[in-house]
Amino acid sequence: MQINPGAAEFPHRQIADQLKARVRRGDWAPGERLPSIPAIAEMFGVAKQTVQRAVDQLRVEGVLITKPGSGTYVRGTRRRLNRLSRGRYGGFRGYHADLAARYRQHLVAVGRAPAPPEVADAFGVPDGTELLVRRHLVRTEDSPVEVGASWFLPADTAGTSLERAEAFGRPLYQEAEEATGRRYVTAADTISARQPSREEAETLQIRPDTPVLHLLHVAYDAARKPIEVAQATWPGPMTTLTEEYKVPGPTPEPDPDPGLVLG
Repeated sequence: MQINPGAAEFPHRQIADQLKARVRRGDWAPGERLPSIPAIAEMFGVAKQTVQRAVDQLRVEGVLITKPGSGTYVRGTRRRLNRLSRGRYGGFRGYHADLAARYRQHLVAVGRAPAPPEVADAFGVPDGTELLVRRHLVRTEDSPVEVGASWFLPADTAGTSLERAEAFGRPLYQEAEEATGRRYVTAADTISARQPSREEAETLQIRPDTPVLHLLHVAYDAARKPIEVAQATWPGPMTTLTEEYKVPGPTPEPDPDPGLVLG
């Protein structure tokens, strides 16, 4: 492994590209520890700080993960989200049912809390209005991959099972439909990229400068009134969003009017 001093690309980016290529070739398998920073610096004949910058870049990209006091490892998990929130309403009747073998959702807290601006806007209430929120964390075997929350109007949930700090043996929307007496009819997803809050970075075990993907999911009843506003935040570099859809064919040309003379 070597760098080209005359190349336009910065040395740490050249090193990052070569390390990433070795990971893609399988020289280091998922979960395998890389050589130490000093050892890699010696391989390339550069300062340790240059290698550290390369490793930091690959951590932000989701290729590597650093465990304090242990070393730098190839990340073994990349969360793949198929059809976003629509999966929770699909034929499998469960949120990300196809990922259930690898991902576990844990209920973290249930109670009243001030609504953040995007949630308040979705419900049409003032910022800071106290709503019922059910917070969760999704984990793989080795790391957290999602922090999320589902918000409801207290008038809809007072005295219902949604206020209890317990998980349900079915998707949350099914419990909400029974508890509120309102049926989910349509939903809208808004996805944005941003920097994580300090709490999100700590919970997801990512650097504060690692971008995250944020989903705002609003579910409506037949009268177009929100039933649930859900939030989900994922480490951006470790998450891919995939969508498969049909492309319509060309619209056939209408037959000319037989009474119309062309020419």
